[in-house]
Amino acid sequence: MKVFGPSKRAAAAVLAAGTLMALAACAPANPGTASSGSPSASAAPTAAQPSTTAPASPSAEPGTSATVGAMVPGFPEKLLPVMPGAKVVSSSFDKTTAPATVALVGSIPAPAAEVLAFYTKELVAQGFAAVPGETVGAVPSKDFLRGDNETVNISVVESAGVSTFTIGANVAAESVK
Repeated sequence: MKVFGPSKRAAAAVLAAGTLMALAACAPANPGTASSGSPSASAAPTAAQPSTTAPASPSAEPGTSATVGAMVPGFPEKLLPVMPGAKVVSSSFDKTTAPATVALVGSIPAPAAEVLAFYTKELVAQGFAAVPGETVGAVPSKDFLRGDNETVNISVVESAGVSTFTIGANVAAESVK
């Protein structure tokens, strides 16, 4: 069994953070609207509002998609379910690579330890083994390994009673069907 050391966990956390930033960059700006931070400001899209699904770039491969505020079509929810009570911030899925790449960012009004416990239970039930280590620096982070090339990293940042979690996974194609 391969074991991730601190540098591998840090690299996985950086990859997950990079995925989050890339997804955030895909969100279209809403010209002429102001963000008030209230729930009503994030109401369902109307004809006047652009979709939050990023359009495919000319270099994007078919089978690659990302979206903000929802689960991307085809997302393997059986592999990475949304924690009950959590809100999806963004999701992405690239089935054109081997292994396939899956990412989920969510938020929930719960402690970071509860988020890690939920996903640990879910992943262990699917045959993933938790890798020793619980943090990267001061950030709660957990790595999982299945076989020789399937990995999952979960990192959680907690602020004012809300945990924002980022999950990045590289898994075999048969795991995302």
